[in-house]
Amino acid sequence: MPPASPDSPASPSASSPASSASRSPSSVGRRTVLGAAAAAVPLLAGVAAPARAAGATAAAPGALPGGGDLGPNVVVFDPATPGIQAKLDQIFRQQESAQFGTGRYALLFKPGTYSGLNAQIGFYTSIAGLGLSPDDTTINGDVTVDAGWFNGNATQNFWRSAENLALVPVNGTDRWAVAQAAPFRRMHVRGGLNLAPSGYGWASGGYIADSRIDGQVGPYSQQQWYTRDSVIGGWLNGVWNMVFSGVQGAPAQSFPNPPYTTLDTTPVSREKPFLYLSGSEYRVFLPEKRTNARGVTWGNGTPRGTSLPLSQFYVAKPGVSAATLNQALAQGLHLLLTPGIYHVDQPLQVNRANTVVLGLGFATLVPDNGTTVIKVADVDGVRLAGFLIDAGPVNSATLLEVGPAGASLDHSANPTTVQDVFVRIGGAGAGKATTSMVINSRHTIVDHTWVWRADHGTGVGWDTNRADYGVVVNGDDVLCTGLFVEHFNKYDVQWNGQRGRTIFFQNEKAYDAPNQAAVQNGSVKGYAAYKVGDNVTAHEGWGLGSYCYYNVNPSIVQHHGFAAPNRSGVKFHGLLVVSLGGNGQYEHVINETGAPTSGTSTTPSTVVAYP
Repeated sequence: MPPASPDSPASPSASSPASSASRSPSSVGRRTVLGAAAAAVPLLAGVAAPARAAGATAAAPGALPGGGDLGPNVVVFDPATPGIQAKLDQIFRQQESAQFGTGRYALLFKPGTYSGLNAQIGFYTSIAGLGLSPDDTTINGDVTVDAGWFNGNATQNFWRSAENLALVPVNGTDRWAVAQAAPFRRMHVRGGLNLAPSGYGWASGGYIADSRIDGQVGPYSQQQWYTRDSVIGGWLNGVWNMVFSGVQGAPAQSFPNPPYTTLDTTPVSREKPFLYLSGSEYRVFLPEKRTNARGVTWGNGTPRGTSLPLSQFYVAKPGVSAATLNQALAQGLHLLLTPGIYHVDQPLQVNRANTVVLGLGFATLVPDNGTTVIKVADVDGVRLAGFLIDAGPVNSATLLEVGPAGASLDHSANPTTVQDVFVRIGGAGAGKATTSMVINSRHTIVDHTWVWRADHGTGVGWDTNRADYGVVVNGDDVLCTGLFVEHFNKYDVQWNGQRGRTIFFQNEKAYDAPNQAAVQNGSVKGYAAYKVGDNVTAHEGWGLGSYCYYNVNPSIVQHHGFAAPNRSGVKFHGLLVVSLGGNGQYEHVINETGAPTSGTSTTPSTVVAYP
């Protein structure tokens, strides 16, 4: 759960309109308030993909066919479709407050121009254009996320996305008031972008990548945000932690006042795969890797990368067995997971280099009998994107493993990417997992994830949804861009690999620890949110924040938010810790460095550079 505290709301800078939305301190507890409610075809810039016949490929006897329809929860519009607004409204009414519901939807717009639309986006809903460039699909109207369902509080606007569209907002500014797990990718806003809800209530997000916002981005009450490889017309303010890498128009480095951490480029990036139409045929575009990236990939029209026909994908529907999915993978097919909930009783084994597993509409994978959901071999170029893993009631040792233990091959030329893959333990029901995500393969890029041990919903309690570790990185040369990990019983992130890098980290420690003893880490008070292993000699992080809200026992003390070897090769830039309303305190920011938090002011303690 994001970190806005009704007892002491974070305020934007005084110059922003949100400062007028101050609230008197409330005596109501935070939880009470917030819980109430096979070969690729090269495709170079400007060159169209060769057309192939649509539909299923010819398959050997007993083999699974590729291709096929996308199922009932993928809703496809073209400019001539009647009743578009009515259909959008129908789905939004169903999904607006269905935080832990079972509905899953992808709303896809064929290239063309659409006018007079306001697509309000609720839970487990993705909206996307079907062109190669966002400008192929223009909506004269809005794609809106607001927080009316939650009394103007946007801190639970999770699990939704917008991708690959151009917007011309009706009033000049689009509203995208989201929290975690709500990516805004490959978007062109011909105007401004407002990241706060109506009334400038609490907000805790968020992520933008490969997007162009012609006007100003106004975060207002947003406590933290990460923007990568984009172009913006300006950025209004910052509350706690605003991080930019490879963003043209980003504000200059100034952490902690204003709290901007700005990198000129992103060291390595490769954008998320996406579905598009080539004529009447669906294909999946695979953007190429960039180094020292800056700005959007599609600025001159067609992006660079490769393209796969849908006939090379097994188009999965809810109810399919893990055995069938593994048969498809073994057969050499990629996986396209259409919207819905999938139960797996054995791990999906991704053993082939360059395999794509792409989810639509927040397709959700649930392990049965304590299995791991996905295991990736130590191979090049796997792309995992766009799905949710929901822990099951029987404890899983792990939920996602990228590479086996001891993986050591060099994947620098063609790394595995994990993008918009979200993990949840509890909330929608009972769930347990000792470790959520394990990264063993070298050079893996984790680009935007939210790994969440639930603090609200059903199946929630210190031991009820036990989950000791969020993300464990054992592989060398791993890069995380946009890392959100929250509420684990022990370390939220434990990094054992060499030469790891993280650009942006958002964390809350577990709310529900019953007492100091429950979080005692040997002689250390509490487990750090982000722990770099004692044997690591090289590591670097930019723009990392940890917050505590020990609402069961506010007397709990965290010695520090960050723990790392004290050596010259282990470097951090722009660190902060925050006690939300005085519910628990930090003694230091990193190791023995940084001032303690104190009182109920919800004021960050910061370290500009370490060591």
